[in-house]
Amino acid sequence: MSRKLAREAAFKALFQLDFNYDDTQREYCENLAIETMFDDNPKLTKKDLSYIDGTVKGTRLYLQEIDDIITAHLKQDWQLSRLMAADRNILRLAVYEMQFVKPTLSKGIVINEAVELAKKYGTDDSSRFVNGILEAISK
Repeated sequence: MSRKLAREAAFKALFQLDFNYDDTQREYCENLAIETMFDDNPKLTKKDLSYIDGTVKGTRLYLQEIDDIITAHLKQDWQLSRLMAADRNILRLAVYEMQFVKPTLSKGIVINEAVELAKKYGTDDSSRFVNGILEAISK
């Protein structure tokens, strides 16, 4: 299992759900996003699919709590909705992994992986922004 590849697929599924989500069809939307990521990348294994499924559904389950944690670490005049969708979902994934996954994952690894995703999918400033927010949350 490539955790890095699976984490990237989980991020993409969360990103997709940020735009295509219907509360009345929660399970359908989540499963479709997860299956799409699995179908789009033949390198993913069934073990990866299990990780992606648990991570995406777990992040969505704790979404309000995760968003509250992130919001508490934004500058006073910023709102979560103003963040770039990529940054917002990278932060959500990382906060889920740092706060809600048992056994706990190394915060350093989670932050490093989030920064790498931000470099790949965000703007030139995304990696510094994501790193700063996650460092503050990890303390």
